[in-house]
Amino acid sequence: MASRAHDKQPMPILSTSDSGFEAAFRRFARRHAERDEGVEKTVRKIVERVRDGGDRELVALVRKHDSPKVEALEVTRDEWDAGVDRVNPADRAALGKAAMRVRDFHRRRIPSSWEIREEGGALLGQRVRPLARVGIYVPGGKATYPSSVIMNAVPASVVEVPEIVMASPPGPDGRLAPEVLMAARVAGVHRVFKMGGAQAIAALAYGTESVPRVDKIVGPGNVYVAAAKRAVFGEVDIDSEAGPSEVLILADRTATPAWIAADLVSQAEHDELACALLVTPTKALAARVQEQVAKQLRTLERAKVAAEALAGHGVIIVTRDLEEAIAISNRYAPEHLVLALDSADLLLKRIVNVGAIFLGHYTPVAVGDYLAGPNHVLPTGGTARFFSPLGVEDFMKRMSFVRFEPPKLRELGADVIRLAELEGLTGHGRAVELRLQKIRRARREREAAREAEAEL
Repeated sequence: MASRAHDKQPMPILSTSDSGFEAAFRRFARRHAERDEGVEKTVRKIVERVRDGGDRELVALVRKHDSPKVEALEVTRDEWDAGVDRVNPADRAALGKAAMRVRDFHRRRIPSSWEIREEGGALLGQRVRPLARVGIYVPGGKATYPSSVIMNAVPASVVEVPEIVMASPPGPDGRLAPEVLMAARVAGVHRVFKMGGAQAIAALAYGTESVPRVDKIVGPGNVYVAAAKRAVFGEVDIDSEAGPSEVLILADRTATPAWIAADLVSQAEHDELACALLVTPTKALAARVQEQVAKQLRTLERAKVAAEALAGHGVIIVTRDLEEAIAISNRYAPEHLVLALDSADLLLKRIVNVGAIFLGHYTPVAVGDYLAGPNHVLPTGGTARFFSPLGVEDFMKRMSFVRFEPPKLRELGADVIRLAELEGLTGHGRAVELRLQKIRRARREREAAREAEAEL
């Protein structure tokens, strides 16, 4: 039973008609934490140690920061099989169903190669290829996140990345949780390594004697993992930087207060920096949800974490009408948006900035977190204005190609030369002009030959 120390109202209520609302809202919307220079410095040292020292330094860091009982870094096939065998059959079935649904969703829209031919002899197109090797980072240690394995690895598996490598910190016993190994099996992971933190990111980015170098690293982690991913970006690609979990709920008088409170609390229990907002034009709903949140916190196992998150990063906003509520949501650009409205489907087209949308009264964020199908790796911190959920595109690269035959170069070459001269890059123009000279010379020769033939 959780502590009953959370009886006071955990979430403030603001109204858009309040004189200080705009300043208060900007404070809630500004959720990018300043980077800790101490963390950045520590991470740089760790990355350099692994880059220069390989396995020797990596193993030392894993035993220091993850578990002193780690011997071999890579999970052997026997160890993997044994872990899978220890998973409860019902849990195994649920993980398999989640992987299947996520796989089916991501198969729907795989980018394809294409080409076009233009009159005059031009061939243009794009080739799409999977990355050769990707690294999946999965948080671990004291907690287990098999859903993170599935969401990060399945899209890479769908586009047939040849090698998917997973890294996760082991528990105190030096092993990975059976559920994580099971998730890796059903998600299509090829190799698994027992290593976490900045040292794992460095190993994946630079490679060691035991760990292969990857082309891209995806997956959430703590501040050290995030800092390490920033440090190695450019050496490898990375996904968008993951911030604390967020939910914004748009609700009207048809919403059930207890359900809304449960959705807010479910995001707040992630960590103390999680953000939870209810935006509603119904004033009575605001007060009832506030009461329900306080009530549900009393029996929540992670009540202390959730209460701190709600006190520091939670708010209920009462708007003049639904139009204003939608405008606030688009400004905030949340990771998760719940439309707890009878008219949810009709309003969908008016939502422009969000990671994932949950429509109606029977679609809690939890179904998206685990097995609905869409990816739960989503843009946070307002980056939904320009970032998208993790998908198959993140594990592929595009290559363009072009071929001009002489007639096409003759058609467009003069414009290329003009544009090159406009930028002062006369060498570019010369590369075209030399070819045009040959084309004109060949044309003159053909015309002369035809004239000579006509005179015979």
